[in-house]
Amino acid sequence: MSRRNTEAERRRRLLTRTLPLALVAIVAFVAGAAIGAPGSPGKDAANRFVAAWAAHDFKAMYRELNDSSRAAVSRKAFATAYRDAELTATQRGLVAGSAQNPLSREGTTVVPISVLISTVAFGRLEDEIDLPYAEGGIDWDASLVFPGLRAGEKLEAAVELAPRAAILAGNGEALAEGPVTEREHPLGSAMIDVTGEVGEAPEEDEALLARQGYPPETPVGISGLESAFNRRLAGKPGGKLLAVPVKGGGTPRTLAEAKPEAGAPVKTTIDPALQDVAVGALAGRAGGIAALDAKTGDVRALAGQAFSAPQPPGSTFKMVTTTAALQNHVVSLEDEFEINNGINVGGRFLNNANGEYCGGTFRQAFAQSCNSVFAPLGPKIGNDALVGTAERFGFNSPPTLYAPQIVREVEPAESTIPKEIGAEVDLGVSAIGQGEVLATPLEMATVAQTIANGGVREPTSIVNNKKLRPRPESTRVMSKKLAGELTELMVGVVTEGTGTAGAIPQAQVAGKTGTAELGPKPGQEHAENPVQIKDAWFAAFAPAEKAKLAIGVLLIEAEAAGGEVAAPAAAEVLGAGV
Repeated sequence: MSRRNTEAERRRRLLTRTLPLALVAIVAFVAGAAIGAPGSPGKDAANRFVAAWAAHDFKAMYRELNDSSRAAVSRKAFATAYRDAELTATQRGLVAGSAQNPLSREGTTVVPISVLISTVAFGRLEDEIDLPYAEGGIDWDASLVFPGLRAGEKLEAAVELAPRAAILAGNGEALAEGPVTEREHPLGSAMIDVTGEVGEAPEEDEALLARQGYPPETPVGISGLESAFNRRLAGKPGGKLLAVPVKGGGTPRTLAEAKPEAGAPVKTTIDPALQDVAVGALAGRAGGIAALDAKTGDVRALAGQAFSAPQPPGSTFKMVTTTAALQNHVVSLEDEFEINNGINVGGRFLNNANGEYCGGTFRQAFAQSCNSVFAPLGPKIGNDALVGTAERFGFNSPPTLYAPQIVREVEPAESTIPKEIGAEVDLGVSAIGQGEVLATPLEMATVAQTIANGGVREPTSIVNNKKLRPRPESTRVMSKKLAGELTELMVGVVTEGTGTAGAIPQAQVAGKTGTAELGPKPGQEHAENPVQIKDAWFAAFAPAEKAKLAIGVLLIEAEAAGGEVAAPAAAEVLGAGV
């Protein structure tokens, strides 16, 4: 081949390689010039409008309207129209492209712009919306609230609910099952204390639920696990998103459609037989019962207000006070105390229950629940040690029934003790479980579980599903030796102290009674010895040696002391569980 021919072939190959690149560059230049060309106020307004729409900034959107549009619709009505459309569509996000060059359609200047909207119930909807531009702004009408709508149409949703999943017991039996409109409890109504109920949502929750695909008046979980796990149980709704003629007479158009996705079950740690006994033992009285697996901390039964409405725990808190006192060598099991009917702490005389005289050894004082012995321990232990011990038992922290949920906040109430209790008398009052100390039956069951488990507190999970269980790890509260000493003291309460009514034939119970005085009954305020409103408590575990079950019982405004009414209720549950 000649040199001339070789050079020609080289130039040909070079042109072949570079021509496509040149074409791409030319196309890109032309497109860029079209999109970013100056002197297009319609495009600029459209870009600002959809950017504000994506940011949920209705005020900024409204500023882009022309004068005639703003005269026709108020800013409030404008924002309401977009919010209503979002709720109807279950919209959760919007992404918009860049505005295209203005076009003339039927004598109107419009700026086309692509919009992608993601919804919960109807999937993703991608469409092009034509924004009319006239007289220096967006010439707005109500069809612009959602892509795909035409003039004279409104947005409506035909929602189809998914099958609601069951709430299961630890053995797999259904605690609650069936459609949301016909929820059933095959094992009896006692299970409702755990599962909660379905019904019409509170008004304040309607907007959140609408965004998740539930129209107003749709039954949803409103209490208990039905509420906490509503989104999981309910699944994902589906149906059709429709463009409906405003004046009627026309045929609705389907803008988007999706099939519902069935919910997933929630398997609990509940023992159905024990749950039935716990609800029966509470017998409709105000208060609550919580029963825990003594080794794992898992919830076996919950009745009534088991994890809500914290109350002063009374002398059941002496389990905490005793732990702090023994850990800090403030007292020993062999110490002797004077027999008194009360004692002066920080300038205030604190009575023993019913003015009774008690004292003797520390073991006897614990068994008889002597305030005259325990109140002075508060100042001796000190604020930091008393509060720190209570917090290791779980006070001032949210209980861990399940991992945090998204749909609605159904969090168990915290049991609390002030970080800074205050004066000497306040420390004395706190040491006997009064003053500003507040606890739930679940918390006092946790205190008992910790002692029963050799001093280790476990998370109180109510669900078996691994992803739904709480994350906290075990907490060493006291040594195994100290837990053994507490167990010995609690056995004394049941064998010869204030808690003999908590004994069961099946096993030795270790327990602690409590009676919190809340103030004089109405009409007794000025009496010389006023009749007190009382909360009755009992916290325990059994068997004392190798515990299977721990329990906390509270009867609010009971007519008798904890050893008389709360201890027998606990005995019913412990007898059935061990």
